Amino acid sequence: MDPSTVLHHPSQVIFQQDYRRERWRNGLGWTREILRLPASGAEWALRLSVAEIEQDAAFSAFPGVERELVLLQGNGVRLHFADGQVAEVLPPHGRVRFAGEQALQGELVDGLTHDFNLMWKRDVLHAELLHRPLVGPMYFFCEPGVAWALHLLGGQAAFAPDSGLPPLQAGDTAWLAAGPRQRHALHGGGELLVIRVTAATAAA
Repeated sequence: MDPSTVLHHPSQVIFQQDYRRERWRNGLGWTREILRLPASGAEWALRLSVAEIEQDAAFSAFPGVERELVLLQGNGVRLHFADGQVAEVLPPHGRVRFAGEQALQGELVDGLTHDFNLMWKRDVLHAELLHRPLVGPMYFFCEPGVAWALHLLGGQAAFAPDSGLPPLQAGDTAWLAAGPRQRHALHGGGELLVIRVTAATAAA
């Protein structure tokens, strides 16, 4: 798959009410899909979603995929891997990165959790996820090989008028496409998950 198909997908804001709710691949939980790229066809190279973990359950397998999970709501989840490793994803915004082919079981600490779920095909893309406060303006530079995804955890934010993008409320997500060098200015207050997406070869 050509990474430029993903990186040059047009910039947009996806409002949380438009996220698509669907069953996990193994049927043991629910996911609200935010964005998958490419957008058409069964195969994707990048997927953003919010997992709703209602019960202790095995995670679906995604061979060839890297994953990162960030706690959004709830008291947390423990991931029990087949090799004996245990990773705790605890409040306020605990996170863990792991390979999609790893066999693991999720154990709820105390009740339902909602978790931001970033997945990317490691032979196509490289993704770097950061948790950042939003205090005043933040600037994101898009280039031919660099795109960004921004998920507003809390607060509110607005892009500069020249972006043509609508403002963000808590729970919304923006995709900023790669292309000719462009600076996107985001103003507001709150917390962001910031994801820098490049081609896999660019990160090597």
